[in-house]
Amino acid sequence: MIQVADRLQNVEEYYFSKKLREVAMLKGQGRPIINLGIGSPDLQPPDRVLNAMVEAFENPAVHKYQSYQGIPELREAMAQFYRDNFNVHLSPLTNVLPLMGSKEGILHISMAFLNPGDEALIPNPGYPTYASVTKLVGAKPVYYDLTDANAWQPDLLALEKMDLKKVKVMWINYPHMPTGAVATTKLFDDLIAFAKRNDILLVNDNPYSFILNPNPRSILKYGGAKDVCLELNSLSKTFNMAGWRVGMVLGKHEFIDAVLKVKSNMDSGMFYGIQKGAIEALQCSKIWFASLNNVYEERRKIVWKIAETLNCTYDEKATGLFVWAKLPEYVQAEEYIDLILKERSVFITPGTVFGSNGKGYIRISLCANTEDLEEALVRLK
Repeated sequence: MIQVADRLQNVEEYYFSKKLREVAMLKGQGRPIINLGIGSPDLQPPDRVLNAMVEAFENPAVHKYQSYQGIPELREAMAQFYRDNFNVHLSPLTNVLPLMGSKEGILHISMAFLNPGDEALIPNPGYPTYASVTKLVGAKPVYYDLTDANAWQPDLLALEKMDLKKVKVMWINYPHMPTGAVATTKLFDDLIAFAKRNDILLVNDNPYSFILNPNPRSILKYGGAKDVCLELNSLSKTFNMAGWRVGMVLGKHEFIDAVLKVKSNMDSGMFYGIQKGAIEALQCSKIWFASLNNVYEERRKIVWKIAETLNCTYDEKATGLFVWAKLPEYVQAEEYIDLILKERSVFITPGTVFGSNGKGYIRISLCANTEDLEEALVRLK
């Protein structure tokens, strides 16, 4: 019998991969499912993005292999985006690497820096891919607690008391998914100092900076960050381009080179038309962010009502594309969510998808139009 690799023994299929099959099956049976579970933007990208992609087909080289590092204009647009929006100055030649979505970067960074037996610090709750990729490369996930009591920030004093000799990478994600917490200046400064003391590569996954967040920031702006930090970013949420698969990793030349060694052996360059569209997106004015957030603000008001209807509490100051809501003490999230899906045809994500500290919470997406949100509210009352 042909056996699968050992690395798959401790890795489950991604939750949303399985759950969306179930949702699709229910829809196929005629059930009017309203999906409030995933963060796949339903709004359109800017018109200029679509126009640029169409115009790209006039270039005779459009169907050829592209550079692993992206066309120079794309790297320059990414560097300029960071200068304009984060006041972070990066060389488009050495500090910027375009990716086919930032999720790809999680794997590439892990392969570049983690050996079998190494350890990676993983937020709990947090994006499940950090842990699954760590396991896939043969390293060990070491979870660190994020709790409401500590504003969903790591307890660095507790981490310092741990044996960190095998820890090579620490994953952070601010603005945080799923909770919507934002990092303070002190937290970023403390995290950078912690990484320096312990020779740890600190990776901030930063795709939610501009969603309902009045003060977007990059960890690379802070003193000493470029010595120990990489940052991932994406156009998926900011410009409604999730299916385009455009991301980036930014940081020190030596770190970027290491990631490129992995990437260049695993895929080819991004389609030329997508790169041209991405350039246009990155050059959008702040009017784009304001108009986008006006839509999400209206949707969030309805989602807050949904949370209240389910007797949940939530933080109105939280940012991002979701509402992280706490269930009453006696309610088990997984069973409750399945009941809502079965009886009310509304899909919401249980917090335990993101780790044990998600117990007792649910995550409701803003990626549904106001009509669907209002209908969900009526069904749940």
